[in-house]
Amino acid sequence: MSDEDGTLEGEAARPYGWRAAVRGNVLMMGLVSLFSDFSSEMIYPLLPVFFTGLMPLGAVAVYVGLMEGLAETTASLLKVFSGRISDALGRRKSLAVIGYGISSACRPLMALATAGWHLIFLRFADRVGKGVRTSPRDALISDSVGPEVRGLAFSFHRAMDHAGAILGPIAALGILYGFLGYGLWKGSTEQASAEEMHALRWLFAVALIPGLAAMLALVVKVREIRPKPAQPRAGDAPKAGVLRQLPGRFYAFVGIVTLFALGNSSDLFLVFYGQTKFGFDLLQLIGLWVALHVSKMIFSFPGGLLSDKLGRRPVIVAGWAIYALAYLGFAFAAEPWHFWALIGLYGVYYGMTEGAEKALVADFISSEHRGTAYGFYHGAIGLAALPASLMFGVFWSVIGPRAAFGIGAGLAGLAALLLVVLLSTRRSP
Repeated sequence: MSDEDGTLEGEAARPYGWRAAVRGNVLMMGLVSLFSDFSSEMIYPLLPVFFTGLMPLGAVAVYVGLMEGLAETTASLLKVFSGRISDALGRRKSLAVIGYGISSACRPLMALATAGWHLIFLRFADRVGKGVRTSPRDALISDSVGPEVRGLAFSFHRAMDHAGAILGPIAALGILYGFLGYGLWKGSTEQASAEEMHALRWLFAVALIPGLAAMLALVVKVREIRPKPAQPRAGDAPKAGVLRQLPGRFYAFVGIVTLFALGNSSDLFLVFYGQTKFGFDLLQLIGLWVALHVSKMIFSFPGGLLSDKLGRRPVIVAGWAIYALAYLGFAFAAEPWHFWALIGLYGVYYGMTEGAEKALVADFISSEHRGTAYGFYHGAIGLAALPASLMFGVFWSVIGPRAAFGIGAGLAGLAALLLVVLLSTRRSP
């Protein structure tokens, strides 16, 4: 039912059935993510190329690793606090508005960067916005649907996000073609030219437009949902601190996910790999990014449906196993077509795990503590982000990309094995 200020309260007001996964707040938040990722992905896959116009080519891998590790770690730590604050305030939407607003403002400023540390700082600010919005947003989505379609709802949201990640690079392609023409087909194994840097700066500035569209959809169309407090029962002992109330199965799962995250480096390394190993030009790099997100989007719906029907854990294990196989493949890819095929396989991992992991968190936790739980989940993963991307960049520079990909595959395989062994004797949704 609606309360007096027009918000919805917890699970009492939400519709049930499969249609609940693709309507109301889930649909609107999907559109917000589509526009936001449209803006982000016009810029993000081209950052390694932009870096090459600001510094020596040999330093790019370390800078990319530092940028991604620092940015994602900061974002994930903020997710801990924003999730807890959203539970304490009983509000989700307002924090989402602040977070999306920060990111939408920071991304176009990359057009003004003249040094590598400028990009690192602006990427850091962009991820601050992500840290503020993500946990409240996920809690809002989880409270907008019933548990029987929760995996599909999160997978639908991720599919919309990936649709934006497809549209963004396509728009970038059109803009760059307007500036460079057939220069897009020029090999990119060297540093970016002055002409390419000029085109990229204009592209980054235009990214402001879809960011504003995301903010409009969020402010006007998304409805607040207040978390529903758990009803106390007669004879219950006084409640401990929030983190002590979360179940042990949740902490076991988060620990294993964190191990997996240590081997899960930034996808920007795949772009850099295509550029440096196979000599991909700007057109091919954009096509690579689009292909990855097409694969993610296609497999999001099957992954979400399977997690609702078969259980979250087996679907997550299968996804992590696919990740390990894809990383091993990247380590030994010898021809460009090997690399393209592996990009398609790599997208299957995302489709199988993104929605299932978030749905599993909601399955473990009651509505009133979901913001805190999502914050802890994202925060733990984020603590692994800095060493994961930074070490991958260092391994790449010191012992080569093949060894770096192999280490990532090994950690993923170990995490999948632990999820089978440690949670197989526990009741798992």
